[in-house]
Amino acid sequence: MKNLSRLAGAIILCAGVMFNIAVYANSDSHASEAASQNEVEARNIQKGGIGKKVYLAGPMFNQGEKDFNLKFTKLLEDCGYQVFLPQRDGIEAAQLQGKTEEELIKMIFELDAGEVKKADIVFMNLDGRVPDEGACVELGIAYGFGKRCYGFKTDTRAVESGLELNPMISGCMIKIFKNYNGNKLIEEVKQYLSKNSL
Repeated sequence: MKNLSRLAGAIILCAGVMFNIAVYANSDSHASEAASQNEVEARNIQKGGIGKKVYLAGPMFNQGEKDFNLKFTKLLEDCGYQVFLPQRDGIEAAQLQGKTEEELIKMIFELDAGEVKKADIVFMNLDGRVPDEGACVELGIAYGFGKRCYGFKTDTRAVESGLELNPMISGCMIKIFKNYNGNKLIEEVKQYLSKNSL
């Protein structure tokens, strides 16, 4: 009985050691991947923020939102940026037909998260009483990968009096453009881009 007890203890100990080694190896590979990503981003910033791939994040659930996203995308593209706009460049409706909810979630998440990782810049539409939930996740992914993050807001609604945006959102941003007139905001961003790169 004693020998059986010792054997069980040894097996548990070995399993624990193997688990720790696996966790360490996994975290080490993630750390080196993150480190190499950070090195790339640091080089980009030293070179004056090179890299012109933009992921435009934001709501796209009604015609007004879609039209403004297209207008903002055109502005960026006219200024030489290559823009991924999910409503235009995402998965076509035909590809989603006949898929289960799980399949839809996987396809959309993997595409959009992958495009955020490929981008150099994430530009986020912050309109709404609170910003779009999906766009917030995309912002978090972008910030975690060291992407340059910008935002714009044309909406007068705010989270609470005296605090227009949650600090966990605004804290990710290099710059936020604000104007409650959408056409004037487009003009302000255009003026900014005529003198600065993102």
